[in-house]
Amino acid sequence: MSKILIAYSTNSGSTAEVAETIALELENGGHSAEVKQIADVSDLSGYDAVVVGAPMIFGWQTAARGFLKHYQSQLKEKKTAYFACAARLTRVDEEHLSPSPVLLDPNLVSNPEKPGKMSLKERFTTLKYYLDPMLGAAPQIKPVSIAFFKGSIQMYRLKWWQAAFVMIIVQATPGDGRDWELIKSWARSLGNQF
Repeated sequence: MSKILIAYSTNSGSTAEVAETIALELENGGHSAEVKQIADVSDLSGYDAVVVGAPMIFGWQTAARGFLKHYQSQLKEKKTAYFACAARLTRVDEEHLSPSPVLLDPNLVSNPEKPGKMSLKERFTTLKYYLDPMLGAAPQIKPVSIAFFKGSIQMYRLKWWQAAFVMIIVQATPGDGRDWELIKSWARSLGNQF
């Protein structure tokens, strides 16, 4: 079985909980899994596979993109997967997803209010807006899977400008929308590929 690193960044702790759940599910499948904050990772040589996760805050958190850029030469030789926690995702039918399989949490996805004319909040939450920076950070890496999960928004844990963005631009509803069964199912599918 594989030794897997789950490297994550988090804003208020909810992405860390998702990373821990993924690790537990991989371990239940017979793998060895280690969870670390991205800032605490200094070497990837001991891992067979790497899962990178972060929240969507003005796009995929900078720490995750920086991690991919920094370790691109090592990660392109390993099996990798990405996940993101977000408040909403707007479906655009003509969007080309990715060369990698993409899992979209159905609780996260909504159609545009007016087809053909997206609002500001909808333009900031399309799959393309989220996915392009993830894949563009380290184009040599070809993840085996990418997942977008509905996250948890606890307004009191956000910085004032993040809360303002969530309320005014994204207009997301506070609360915990994480679908733990979907997250576990995705982790099991990774275990079968790793």
